[in-house]
Amino acid sequence: MKHRNSKGLRGLATALGSVLPVLFCLGLLVGPVRQANAGWEQVHGILSRINAPRFPNRDFKLTNYGAVGDGQTDCTEAFRKAISAAHEAGGGRVVVPAGSFLTGAIHLQSNVNLYVSKGAVIRFSLNPSKYLPVVYTRFEGVECMNYSPLIYAYEQENIAITGKGTLDGQASDENWWRWKKIQADDVNVLRNQGETGVPVERRIHGGGKLLRPNMIQPYKCQNILIEGVTIRNSPMWHIHPVLSTNIIVRNVKVIGHGPNNDGCNPESCKDVLIKDCYFDTGDDCIAIKSGRNNDGRRVNVPSENIIIQNCEMRDGHGGVVIGSEMTGGVRNIFAENCTMDSPNLDRALRIKTNSVRGGTVENIYLRNVTIGQVAEAVLKINFLYGEGDTGNYTPTVRNINLENITSRKSKYVLSIRGYDRSPIRDVRLKNCTFNNVEKSNVLVGVENLVLRNVKINGELFQ
Repeated sequence: MKHRNSKGLRGLATALGSVLPVLFCLGLLVGPVRQANAGWEQVHGILSRINAPRFPNRDFKLTNYGAVGDGQTDCTEAFRKAISAAHEAGGGRVVVPAGSFLTGAIHLQSNVNLYVSKGAVIRFSLNPSKYLPVVYTRFEGVECMNYSPLIYAYEQENIAITGKGTLDGQASDENWWRWKKIQADDVNVLRNQGETGVPVERRIHGGGKLLRPNMIQPYKCQNILIEGVTIRNSPMWHIHPVLSTNIIVRNVKVIGHGPNNDGCNPESCKDVLIKDCYFDTGDDCIAIKSGRNNDGRRVNVPSENIIIQNCEMRDGHGGVVIGSEMTGGVRNIFAENCTMDSPNLDRALRIKTNSVRGGTVENIYLRNVTIGQVAEAVLKINFLYGEGDTGNYTPTVRNINLENITSRKSKYVLSIRGYDRSPIRDVRLKNCTFNNVEKSNVLVGVENLVLRNVKINGELFQ
């Protein structure tokens, strides 16, 4: 083991020498370090703009509108009536009391807080027809008319899902998750519609098609709070705000190990706080997105100003992930004081794209992150994801900063593959310690890789 690790470190030093011959010239490190510190100075200003919505002190108890908490009675109409009553009254809480409430799609309206009490479980129907008629949504970065997300809002403001209760999508290999294996034809139809510019209102899916809905999706909304609830077993992505601003996801627990069971995926969103959350997922824990391919270029709205604090990541393909649907770009992402640890967590920070999807990723900051183990790399950046280098939209990735990161076990510290024509630029690691690293790092297409006070298997890189 000692010999293998020493060989890996020599390989790292050789690769670094080919990437940046003057890497360890201390005089060249001052500018990058100052730039990294300046990035964190933006956090206060972003947080000052992110404020939880407030609601009138009025309660609308779900059971007063015909709901029965026996787990069998269809409460879809009761949810609709209670939410409408709260909205028409000028706002308030729709209170779901203790019990098990079966429902189809829930559509939130402005100034309504869906409060799921401790001991309450909202169980979502496994009948796809309960999520019709179709609504304006996104499926894997492409806009379409599809099944309603389980909880949906369109062009609303001041909305919330709070409380200590549970949202249970009830998805499993026997129902929604099974669609993953047979969805390819319908997915290809939608992607072709996006590439050829078919108007969104004519991209009609839903009934009879196999594009799974996400669990919670505020679309073109502002002032959003999701707090306290436990969210389980979505058909697909669990929390998926799109084209929305001023979003707080706080003290939420997300558990779901199905295909594409991402935890929280802000897409083309601005001013987002994800704090004190727990993720144990079948895909990425947090994945930041901004549309896919031609449809992403048509909408052309980035995700930006996203802060992740004090979160715990267990199973998943990645802890903090950018992409792969990131055509509209991603910038100004800050993650701090998080823990990540599982043999089934593949990477800590991952950026994935290619020359079909393109996009620009810049100004990414991680600090004070404690990693027990990840199965692959602490940092993975890959320009050969999915379709590989087969398109005309060369991606750009620059200004990636990791500070005070520790890891007890990984295959690689860095696995970075850029293009010669578009190298990944300005990757900086400062005050980091990585132990039990199995292999030398992969560094292809990288410029200005800077290590300062970084220890790998006990060997110091200045």
